[in-house]
Amino acid sequence: MLDIKFIRENKDIVAMAAKKKHVDFKVEELIAIDDKRRILLGSVEKRRAEQNSANDGIASAKTPEDRAKLIAAMKAVKTEMEKDEASLKEVMKDWQNLMLRVPNIPDMSVPEGNSEADNVEMKTWGDRTKFTFEPKDHVEIMTALKMVDFERGQKVHGFRGYYLTGDAVKLCFAIWNYASDFFTSKNFNLVMPPMIVRKVNFYGTGHLPADVDDFYMTQDGDGLIATAEIPLMGLHSDEVLKLEELPKRYLGFSACFRREAGAHSKDVKGLIRVNEFYKFEQLILCEASHDRSVKFHEELNRNTEEFIETLGIPYRTVNNCAGDLGRGHVKMYDIELWIPKEAKYREISSASYFHDFQARRCNIRYKDADGKMKYVHSLNATAIPTPRILVSLIENYQQADGSIKIPDVLVKYFGKDSICL
Repeated sequence: MLDIKFIRENKDIVAMAAKKKHVDFKVEELIAIDDKRRILLGSVEKRRAEQNSANDGIASAKTPEDRAKLIAAMKAVKTEMEKDEASLKEVMKDWQNLMLRVPNIPDMSVPEGNSEADNVEMKTWGDRTKFTFEPKDHVEIMTALKMVDFERGQKVHGFRGYYLTGDAVKLCFAIWNYASDFFTSKNFNLVMPPMIVRKVNFYGTGHLPADVDDFYMTQDGDGLIATAEIPLMGLHSDEVLKLEELPKRYLGFSACFRREAGAHSKDVKGLIRVNEFYKFEQLILCEASHDRSVKFHEELNRNTEEFIETLGIPYRTVNNCAGDLGRGHVKMYDIELWIPKEAKYREISSASYFHDFQARRCNIRYKDADGKMKYVHSLNATAIPTPRILVSLIENYQQADGSIKIPDVLVKYFGKDSICL
């Protein structure tokens, strides 16, 4: 959410942001509603002052006749004020709805583009894996090694269902334990947050109202989280933090749930796109400084790059174009891992910063060195998701005899150096 004062003073910039992000938002509609809100708010405040003045007059009236006249006048003021309050209540609904749809301003370094196809490659790491044999995909490898059961998974869960079994489960535990050690060494506080949260938290992070079709909601209106970012941002909602507490650095571990609405026929094979998974998420709350946000954004993304490098998996990092950003993003990087059988890179991690867009919605503030109240800046980045990481790990480490070599850094967590029949 942006400040309405900023929006009014920078209408052209907000309109540019909507156009660049390909968001259907007309800033003039918000300004018109805000004009009505201001007029009605002024009227209500004026009539409330008149009512207070009338109350004082009634208390000090010298005769019953004077008191009766003042009471009648106060009733008329009260009636008009109630009409204005009712109108203001309706206008506020429209105003709040439009305010939630205002896109954040993308950084100047965000490239133009319509979709992920227009994201700009920033770097590549590692040589694309080459084999002396015809490589298999992760589905065939894992099925042969009894690491997964898609048929029964779909019978029980439905489309995108899966059972991880045997060594696949042990490998996930190895990755989780290694990720916990690796990222907590970067000065993060480990948190396992609630995975069913109140709907307000989805609005707080900016996932709602735009992404409503992608969430699992309960009969009570609560929701299953799609990322630990959602409850981690809720952790300090409606709080005023101390300056010396910042930055807050959290590493959340949680199950995640996504309906993948609109992606029914996209990336359907295997573990590429599933409805439920586990993920470590990095999150930082810092002072309201663009320079600090940029610094931490680079740090968060680099943390995940380093983690991937220790696994020895080739990757590339892209600067996401404006059309591939959410409404709240200022800037986002994606890390994509090399998938040998498909001969392409696929996204494994996103790192984003939001300035105070999320903090305004969550009402997370702090007092700066001069005692002025400000909203914090927020950033988040995927540390590592499972089981998606298994796709690239297994395909890149497959051997000619059908076995899988375990990356060196995982051997002590996994307990052996290979998976074979």
